[in-house]
Amino acid sequence: MTMRVQMPHLLARAGTVSALTLVTLGGAAVPSVAAETPGTAAEVSLVSVPAKALRVAASKEGAPYKWGAQGPDSFDCSGLTRYSYRRAGRALPRTVVQQYRHTEHVSRSSRKDGDLVFFHSGKRIYHVGIYAGDDRIWHAPKAGAVVRLERIWSRSVWYGRVL
Repeated sequence: MTMRVQMPHLLARAGTVSALTLVTLGGAAVPSVAAETPGTAAEVSLVSVPAKALRVAASKEGAPYKWGAQGPDSFDCSGLTRYSYRRAGRALPRTVVQQYRHTEHVSRSSRKDGDLVFFHSGKRIYHVGIYAGDDRIWHAPKAGAVVRLERIWSRSVWYGRVL
């Protein structure tokens, strides 16, 4: 079924749209958009990759830590971040150091929900989690623990944005 959606209504649903997108759309019919039903595929596709990765990580709350595990039932720290971003549509390398090198480094003041938080001692990176706002991360902490939401406990952290 193809529905014709009024341009102002489409813009309200889609959020910020560039001028180029406006010209490209030009009032054309938009296929398979259920404009009056919240939570449709069209609306879900507007959720950012970092927000999706954050939700995936949160959905794994309680999964046990296991060294080298990459999900879906158990994780180590970089396994959780890799799994979460893969499910959100972005590929990350396997290890903490490789993930750090793969991200755009951002300052503490520029960090956003879904950014990766890398814990370090000097130049050695030893842990990673996904920033959840309010100085908290989702992470797989250590052997004997489970995936959980926890406050950032150190000032020795760097932030990386997955592009």
